[in-house]
Amino acid sequence: MVREFFPDGTPVGEWFYDTNVPKIEELGQKYILTDYGIFDDGKIYTEQMQQLIDTAAENGGGVIVVPAGTYMTGSLFFKQGVHLYVSKGGVLKGSANICDYEIKKTRIEGENCLYFTALINVDGVDGFTMCGPGTIDGNGLQSWKAFWLRRKWNPDCTNKDEQRPRLVYLSNCSNVIIADLCLVNAHFWTTHLYKCHHVKYLNCHIFSPASPVEAPSTDAIDIDVCTDILVKNCYMEVNDDAVVLKGGKGPWADNAEENGSNERILVEDCEYGFCHGCLTCGSESVHNRNILIRRIKVGAGYNLLWLKMRPDTPQHYEYITVEEVEGKIQNFINVNPWTQFFDLKGRENIPLSYADHITMKNCKCECQTFFYVKKDESQYRLADFTFENLKIKAEKDGFSEDAIENICVNHVRVDLT
Repeated sequence: MVREFFPDGTPVGEWFYDTNVPKIEELGQKYILTDYGIFDDGKIYTEQMQQLIDTAAENGGGVIVVPAGTYMTGSLFFKQGVHLYVSKGGVLKGSANICDYEIKKTRIEGENCLYFTALINVDGVDGFTMCGPGTIDGNGLQSWKAFWLRRKWNPDCTNKDEQRPRLVYLSNCSNVIIADLCLVNAHFWTTHLYKCHHVKYLNCHIFSPASPVEAPSTDAIDIDVCTDILVKNCYMEVNDDAVVLKGGKGPWADNAEENGSNERILVEDCEYGFCHGCLTCGSESVHNRNILIRRIKVGAGYNLLWLKMRPDTPQHYEYITVEEVEGKIQNFINVNPWTQFFDLKGRENIPLSYADHITMKNCKCECQTFFYVKKDESQYRLADFTFENLKIKAEKDGFSEDAIENICVNHVRVDLT
């Protein structure tokens, strides 16, 4: 095996190369929904499905099997030893009614607080598998319409003002496989990992529409205080960021126990439809290190690499590499202040942030703007960026060597269109 490395020289461990997806027979005793009075009839079966999960856990584990057909539920809570398999032609569909989702202490938008739970919830589990050729459908259309209606009444409406559930939320979990599934039409974020490690997304199709009704804030994969995450052979098309790194927000976010870093994140061999950011260091991000995104194709969207520099939060983005990218995108790189809902909470000075050791290489892209980077040393410092072997067609170059300290440009061609 050829030895590979993350951007700071840390070896890519063997775990990242094992892309085996367990067969249903390997997941234990089968608990098929229709064998337990749960039917494809449009009724909400939350209580019955949860009882089935609990029964499987009490009996030593197994796998909840969604057969062909559409089965409706509200929030479900998986337990140690209990997996989920969605069969071909099977759809696990979320309720459109927010009342079918419990309110519990959870993690949302960089804060730990009471909020609505997701459709699929997993906490403190080691060895959870969620797979199969079927679909998990959030059924979010009604909540999307409600969000935009509220925005007409209150332009400052936030996600917490128009409450809606995420599709999948995993917290404090390890050794997780999410594979082969279609994850679609989330009310809110599609999948959210918090304080997890060793999680693999394999061969998934993640989608929410940008039209005719925009699906607001339906990020494909939110990675929040996590280590060792693999996203491979996935298709992502959502009306917000595709892979977004979070970790906390606020003027003292770097000192809060509930916040932290994302490290050793590998995204490879993926395809992107429309999204706001292919890789985004998000507005709720504190520290990201050793992030590698490679061999991807981009069909549309706003930003290939987006570093949101939030002036009310101390941030450090370091050792990030984007390589072997082909496709069309609005901005090849976007580094700018992000001031939405700015709040220093009494802190008198703006905490200084940093982005360094950022590399973009071996890419062939068409874009509107190649280099959309703003220098603002009162808020953040940019250093040690490398651009190498790039073939770019752009309406605007935008390149400014003064924006970054110690910038390296080698074999970069930008043809203006």
